[in-house]
Amino acid sequence: MRDPTKIQAVTFDVGGTLIEPWPSVGHVYAEVAASHGIANLSAEELQRRFVTAFRRRARSTHSAEEWAEIVDETFAGLATELPRQTFFPELYERFAQAAAWRIYPDVEPTLAALAGRRLKLGVISNWDDRLRPLLNALGLTRSLGTIVVSYEVGASKPASAIFRKAAEQLGVPPHAILHVGDSFEMDVQGAQTAGLQAVQIVRKTKPTQPGQIASLGELLALI
Repeated sequence: MRDPTKIQAVTFDVGGTLIEPWPSVGHVYAEVAASHGIANLSAEELQRRFVTAFRRRARSTHSAEEWAEIVDETFAGLATELPRQTFFPELYERFAQAAAWRIYPDVEPTLAALAGRRLKLGVISNWDDRLRPLLNALGLTRSLGTIVVSYEVGASKPASAIFRKAAEQLGVPPHAILHVGDSFEMDVQGAQTAGLQAVQIVRKTKPTQPGQIASLGELLALI
């Protein structure tokens, strides 16, 4: 971070930073597939397949069509019919519901503390049109004044355009914004290229590099 004393706003990635699928994407996929007669699929194997398919399209703007492609690839060879022809709509709707997600325990206390310091707060996310109602259902919208979604902007992280859109909506110059996310390429490099400051949250392993944090609570000591 160049100058943490001059931070006026903090923006967050969503998946892997504020919330996570619960209990996992693979578990939800296996449950829905079983309800459509495709039983005994391994949630762990579906999770691995999903991660591979998702990473191939990490820079997409995540339309419903792109999600259908991800789900079809995840179930390739496991179902006689492609999910888009059978249960994809149900899966798509499941992940629009708050019950399919878990807010990390450090999120709400940190948002409240940052808001108490009169910092502007927002989201910059590669997501689709389900994000706004989802954040509202999870009770996070009241803490986040600005929500910038790749599907709406037509650009996805790490493109500078989505970060600059957030700066414009926040009414804050890019250098005075700190962006927090779990992807070094999408969040840290993307934000820095657009002129923002950035830190990477590393939730599943210990931080090993400068600019990494293990908990959002650590932001309070940085700003």
